[in-house]
Amino acid sequence: MSDQILVSRADGVCEVRFNRPEKRNAITFAMYEALYRGLREAQADAAVRVVLLAGEGAGFCAGNDLNDFLTGPPFSAEHPVMGFLHTLATFEKPLLAAIHGQTVGIGVTLLLHCDLVVAARSARLSMPFVALGLVPEAASSLLLPRLVGQQRAAELLLLGKPFDAATCGPRHTRWRGHWHSSPAARCSPPGACCAVTRSRFGRESRRRRVFSPPSCSRRNFVPRCAPSSPGGVRAEMRARCR
Repeated sequence: MSDQILVSRADGVCEVRFNRPEKRNAITFAMYEALYRGLREAQADAAVRVVLLAGEGAGFCAGNDLNDFLTGPPFSAEHPVMGFLHTLATFEKPLLAAIHGQTVGIGVTLLLHCDLVVAARSARLSMPFVALGLVPEAASSLLLPRLVGQQRAAELLLLGKPFDAATCGPRHTRWRGHWHSSPAARCSPPGACCAVTRSRFGRESRRRRVFSPPSCSRRNFVPRCAPSSPGGVRAEMRARCR
């Protein structure tokens, strides 16, 4: 396992952490291979009940390392990037992500496959694919319109403008109709992270949405307030897995 992807298991929780802070956790081919193996091993381990994705340093993930991609091997069906994306879309156990700071490209699109996303107030998300002359990956051009509507998805994917965790909150008109408020009593003290989202669809139905023709159903999320660090999320998940 690459030391740029750290995998740990305890109390039913498998944490997969990006550990390349000097490059803002930009993902290389070697990291994709480690992510692919980490998810497959977690899937096969009966002791693992939930997987948490997190990032070391100032941000969650700055997307792909484009220099590494330019010098890397050609793509094929057996390529580690393809293996990771397919495993991500078909993963059968609860998949969580705790994000903070800069979250770009694949760092954003992989969140569409998570059952629960905790975004700190410091999170700044963007999908600058058009500016880079790239195609959005991870079935995001299918899943994002189902989540926020065709025009809103086009705005995010075509313009690539950054947005923050508050944009995903229930009071922001961009997401109105797709988000629901949670009771204030469920929120943590000031300074805790916000915009936690939970899918109301099961793992199997999500897999069908990615690999089957589009339907009229939309994915809805419920925002929650939660602990301010991946460690807090980890502790809560372990408590729930007992």
